[in-house]
Amino acid sequence: MTATLFRLATAGSVDDGKSTLVGRLLHDAQAILSDQLDAVARSSKDRGFGEDGAELDLALLTDGLRAEREQGITIDVAYRYFATDRRSFVLADCPGHVQYTRNTVTGTSTADAVVLLVDVRHGVVEQTRRHLAVAHLLRVEHVIIAVNKIDAVDHREEPFRQVEADVARIAAELGADSSGVSGACAPIVIPVSALRGDNVVAPSANTPWYEGEALLPILEQLPDADHARRRTEPLRLPVQTVIRPHSEFRGYAGQIVSGSLAAGDEVLIQPGGHRTAVTAVHRTALQARAAAEQGGASLRAEAPESVVVELAGQFDVARGHLLAACEAPATERDELTLALAWLGDGALTPGARVLVKHGTQTVKGLVEEITDRLDLATLTGQPTRELVLNDIGTVTLRLAGALSVDDYATAKRTGAVLLIDPDSGDTLAAGMVRLPVFEESEDQDDDAAWLAG
Repeated sequence: MTATLFRLATAGSVDDGKSTLVGRLLHDAQAILSDQLDAVARSSKDRGFGEDGAELDLALLTDGLRAEREQGITIDVAYRYFATDRRSFVLADCPGHVQYTRNTVTGTSTADAVVLLVDVRHGVVEQTRRHLAVAHLLRVEHVIIAVNKIDAVDHREEPFRQVEADVARIAAELGADSSGVSGACAPIVIPVSALRGDNVVAPSANTPWYEGEALLPILEQLPDADHARRRTEPLRLPVQTVIRPHSEFRGYAGQIVSGSLAAGDEVLIQPGGHRTAVTAVHRTALQARAAAEQGGASLRAEAPESVVVELAGQFDVARGHLLAACEAPATERDELTLALAWLGDGALTPGARVLVKHGTQTVKGLVEEITDRLDLATLTGQPTRELVLNDIGTVTLRLAGALSVDDYATAKRTGAVLLIDPDSGDTLAAGMVRLPVFEESEDQDDDAAWLAG
């Protein structure tokens, strides 16, 4: 069983029970301190809990902000850390209101799995479709649909099956293949009652028609696919800073976001494409000891380690440059097509001036074209000339300088960008790079045949 840290996000509409589910997970996993539990018990009693058999308002465990408590909603992303005997978790409880979709994007962007809450009485609603679209856009590895409040429909199977069928249909409409909505794993649909604890930590006797596992055991067993894949992807090391304590030493510091690196490897410096060799890789004593304990990997640094690298030769390498695998370099482009989640208060229109942050590099950008906006009712792209808050669309940017990027579908970390307001510094959008698919024309086929002959 893996002992790696697992990142989990919850999302759903207001009052679908996200915070209660998170509280239930923490409570039943015995991840609550006694004084916290006492405080929640006192607050629950003041709110009148206990009369219907539910003695604790478990949502209080995550609704930590006063404004949230007063309004009974979650405004900001609330992060929680907990562990079971089998795995450690970082949990992001995302807000439910549509105007806080930006927070959902934030919480989901780094998640290994997202748990989407659906109130079984209301079924799949627009916010469910929006959150599924965001999870698909961000290519979250695992999507779990927690069909909550199953106790409110007397634990009947039919309402649950209706939600299950609707989710499968939406996954198909989003263009997911048979492997699921994210393209990685099929959505897992679970009937739960966060209030009563049905199928949260242990299977419930109230849903004998459900043959799957409860939520927590599933979370403990899901493969940490993203972290494992990062180590097998081509090397990408964005240079964060140049370290030169004296004239005899020049090192390039940064985090290996994918792949691995060792002395003797040849790398490309991008943009520019200069080829050179790694002469030394410096790691902290803690990193080296951890690698040695794993055995056989002590000389090769792997993602997500942060290292200092020395290179052969004299090259003008600075913050923002990328060290990449020679056999699979990044694509250098001064024009990008992005799938964009617009998070700004104002509308995005062609001609807008933005800053584009990619890894450790930031360049000026100009919005050339807005191609379409995702219609959440039909889950199809509709022609548009602008994007407004919470829209998801396709945008083309022209850049002041080339960025070394990958397609987001194959490399999340080097395929993602942020758009920033150049005046205020506010984050305006999260963008996923879409590189054009190369299609050979008949002329190119002829050229290839002529060259081969």
